[in-house]
Amino acid sequence: MTNTPIVTDMKVIPVAGYDSLLLSLSGAHAPFYTRNLVILKDNSGNTGVGEVHGGVAIKESLEAAIPFVVGKPIGDYRKIISTLFDAHNRIANSESLQNLDLSKLKDIVHGETAIEAALLDLMGKFLNCPVCDLLGDGRQRDDITILGYLFYIEDKNKTDLPYIDESDSKNPWYQIRRNRSMTPDAIVREAQALYDVYGFEHFKLKGGVLRGEEEMEAIEAVKSAFPNARVNIDPNGAWKVADAIKLCKGSSLTYAEDPCGTESGFSGRETMADFKEATGIPTATNMIATDWRQLKHAIIEKSVDIVLADPHFWGMSGSVRCSQILSDWNLTWGSHSNNHFDITLAQYVQCAAAAKGDITALDTHWIWQEGHDELTNNPHKIVNGKIHVSDEPGLGIEINMDKVMKANELYNKLTYWDRNDSISMQYFIKDWKFDSKKPSMVR
Repeated sequence: MTNTPIVTDMKVIPVAGYDSLLLSLSGAHAPFYTRNLVILKDNSGNTGVGEVHGGVAIKESLEAAIPFVVGKPIGDYRKIISTLFDAHNRIANSESLQNLDLSKLKDIVHGETAIEAALLDLMGKFLNCPVCDLLGDGRQRDDITILGYLFYIEDKNKTDLPYIDESDSKNPWYQIRRNRSMTPDAIVREAQALYDVYGFEHFKLKGGVLRGEEEMEAIEAVKSAFPNARVNIDPNGAWKVADAIKLCKGSSLTYAEDPCGTESGFSGRETMADFKEATGIPTATNMIATDWRQLKHAIIEKSVDIVLADPHFWGMSGSVRCSQILSDWNLTWGSHSNNHFDITLAQYVQCAAAAKGDITALDTHWIWQEGHDELTNNPHKIVNGKIHVSDEPGLGIEINMDKVMKANELYNKLTYWDRNDSISMQYFIKDWKFDSKKPSMVR
């Protein structure tokens, strides 16, 4: 489409935001998280934006892509993205996320998704339509149901790291989201605050932190407090399959996300199939089906019911295409989340709006960042547990460059930019090291 505007400039801007001391199988979140932004300009005067995971490797890969983007008509966005995705260097010995080694994220994440988002943003503005109209079969829904993402949180005051405090906030959720939360009662308090502020009716607990019995006690406590809620858990494959079956069978779980993983010569796809057969509980994953080949084997093994096809792993177009296949096979689409700014939230929303079939409630970490890390003038709002998809063109957001450059200043003050959850964890357990089969606080 040579009669469309031409990309005249592409900037790659690394940014940082503020995090809580959230716990997972991979350790404890640092005080800061990093992301990479792509900002495109075209000769019609429009600006397009995209966001993807942080880290030096992804930043450098985006910078290397500049010659493939600048000077091209935005109407060639499919060709541009196809070229970049085909050139993506998936390291041959990558084991996907079955063992959740964070150093492998750069092998799984398609940094090009930030370019794809920015091109789609430009194309939507040129055609005066939202991005969801350009994906798959177009818009499928106007409102996106979001789940309340619950985390165990350790005490930031036991470290000398610069975690921020919001205890004096008037917002009941902001008051507690930086403070210690390690018991079932505390997890219920999180759920209650999220319900009060955002109206969530669905919840997911990030597991892989305490003993499985303690985490399932928290699940049942949330279900007791919210009897009509769909309540789920994600231990990131930490549990052995026999333990996962024992813990979950007869529970209140709506689905179990990666309850087990690689074990005794069996892949996570095989152990999850065993779990499903033994419990009858639907399974979800963002670990054993992160590309088309893995999806094929997960389907053959009957390992999963819900594929959390994060657009950062699949690309935005790929994620929506995945939803079309899942819908045809009577399976369910959803999306996984990492810490992110409001640009990624817009990308999630547009993909979810175009996703085919009866999709599951969307993951997002935005509730942990909102009110502090906005980079746009009009971030999406979660109201009554949902985000409404407007008719605004492109991603439906307006970048605020002053805020972007402040986030870039914060990034430049950091001593490291790649995610490493072991550093904060070592304040609580001396010489702590990641072990894919040991919950992070169980040593």
